[in-house]
Amino acid sequence: MPFQQGSARSRQRTVLLLGMVVLLVALVVAVVLASLLTHRKQGDGPQMLKWKDRGTTKNLQEVILGRCYNYVLARHPELGDKDCLKIWETLKHAFMYKNPCNITTEDYQPLMELGSHPIPCNKSLFWSKTNDLVHRYTKSNQNFLTLEDTLLGYMADRVSWCGDPSDPGINYESCPKRSECESNPSSVFWKMASKMFAEAACGVVQVMLNGSIEAGAFRNSSIFGSIEIFNLNPDKVSAVHIWVMHDIGGPQSESCSGHSIKRLKSILEERNFKITCEDNYR
Repeated sequence: MPFQQGSARSRQRTVLLLGMVVLLVALVVAVVLASLLTHRKQGDGPQMLKWKDRGTTKNLQEVILGRCYNYVLARHPELGDKDCLKIWETLKHAFMYKNPCNITTEDYQPLMELGSHPIPCNKSLFWSKTNDLVHRYTKSNQNFLTLEDTLLGYMADRVSWCGDPSDPGINYESCPKRSECESNPSSVFWKMASKMFAEAACGVVQVMLNGSIEAGAFRNSSIFGSIEIFNLNPDKVSAVHIWVMHDIGGPQSESCSGHSIKRLKSILEERNFKITCEDNYR
């Protein structure tokens, strides 16, 4: 009888040990499977979309805030009541975690309202294909302002940004070109800012065009030709002065008597603007 009891207790201990071993093995297997599943989920997660243009400017927040504070505190202290931090937050919310091909005017409307400010009459200078020349001119001549000399234009000039639905919500590797999708963050921003700049113009306005371009100085597809010209207000703008500039040593493909300039004059005349044109102004 005592032998049978000892044998039974031994079998119970063996069964208990086996059960513990099986439980430990099951736990190890569960941990390994969980780890594999986690890695698989991470590997199968949404990838950043790849585009053909440069990605978001590095340290974008610092760049935008630095330019904003410089503009409202040093360059134009009369705009010192602008809230640069709020402007940055509004810009960020316009594109972060969004598909960069689905940006709308509604996304940027709050930013446009925060960044807008009056433009003095007779100072608006529009341009097309004369980027370098026009900004060297306004830098040395404070009598004129381009879009890039306004707060919004100054902050965004030569800066790029776009979002992505996946983390971290900003794509620093690539952003879409206009040819890839029309409603990208850059195109929508500049179209809205250009429209607002044109609407604010008053008095005599100037436009600097490139007469060395073979396709013509005025293009209907340009920002000026498709947006700004149609948002000038004839009740506020008294005249439009056209400057056709030629590259030094470059071809003189078109002058004030050229075909595309005649087309531009026709559009302006239909909208009841007075027009003058000058080749190689100053």
